[in-house]
Amino acid sequence: MPFDKNAQRIAAIDWLRGIVMILMALDHASWFFNSQRIFADSVLLYEPGAQFAADQFFTRWITHICAPTFIFLAGTSIAISNFQRQQQGMSTAAIDRELLLRGAFIALLDIALFSFIGGKPVLQVLYAIGISMMLLAHLQRLGAGTVFWLAILIIAGGELLLMAWWQPGGETPFWLAITFAPVFGEQYSVLYPALPWLGLMMLGWVFGERLIAQQSAAWKPERLLMTCGWFALTLFVVIRGLDGYGNLFMHLEGNTLVHWLHVSKYPPSLAYTLLELGLMAILLSLLMRLESWKKTIHPNGPVLVFGQTALFFYLAHFAVLTALKPLFERGSLEQTYGITLLVLIILYPICRAYRNLKWRHPQSWLRFL
Repeated sequence: MPFDKNAQRIAAIDWLRGIVMILMALDHASWFFNSQRIFADSVLLYEPGAQFAADQFFTRWITHICAPTFIFLAGTSIAISNFQRQQQGMSTAAIDRELLLRGAFIALLDIALFSFIGGKPVLQVLYAIGISMMLLAHLQRLGAGTVFWLAILIIAGGELLLMAWWQPGGETPFWLAITFAPVFGEQYSVLYPALPWLGLMMLGWVFGERLIAQQSAAWKPERLLMTCGWFALTLFVVIRGLDGYGNLFMHLEGNTLVHWLHVSKYPPSLAYTLLELGLMAILLSLLMRLESWKKTIHPNGPVLVFGQTALFFYLAHFAVLTALKPLFERGSLEQTYGITLLVLIILYPICRAYRNLKWRHPQSWLRFL
């Protein structure tokens, strides 16, 4: 699928982002309403020898792709948006200022809004996204090649720093918590330390630059994604099988599929990152092929609408889940899937109306959402 430099959006990216939003809604509906929900994706949360029901495990596992995909695609969208703004005559300084402002706004949503609701400081995915955007505003000046290798260094070498400075379950300095190591404490929690996720956004930005440049017809984006996806999955199998570096203390305890897929998300291990990026790349490649085959794309398809209003969806789905909480007791997994469907039905017209409003007022504060 060639990149159209005059197009405002790439449907495949919006489709994938929409799929991620749906899976995220399932995970958070499970958090609100699933009495048997599994949350053991870190050495800080997992008790060795624990047994997981397959349906509960895979309901949690399929949502692992959400954060890496959303953050990677955020980087891709930044590259494309910057290019389009340059084409419109916007200065580099103005483009950087927009990115810094949006990053600060998104990070503050976690620091202010969600921390206020949670009753203590809680730094989650919006913190990681916002800080990464602000850093990327400066890092992108280094050029695609340098940013790529810095991203690889962060993703592949982060565990070396943790092994030197971090002992799971021990005291974690605040500076390390906000950069590399998670904390689940009574005074504050950091689920998404910024720097591992910055590496993913940097990779996404490099891919966005590659989409714009289209330097080699022999390596179309779909083919590049498919090749990189299978390469990442192969590396995952090697690293998980060796069961040493790259697993962040989440070692294999058996040879079942559940054991192989039970990897560390908090913080993201190399095994986790390779697995999720590999699956994401293959899926995005297939969606790009689908986009090139389709003669027309329905502009109001639910997946597309959710993908085009992702940050608004993120905020709104929490409001809907909270509103539904008095109506349902915590219960079965089947109920969780039903509530997820209800949430999506409620959110579709709201997200569609918001999208139309945002597009009618492109320079309003709504651009930050």
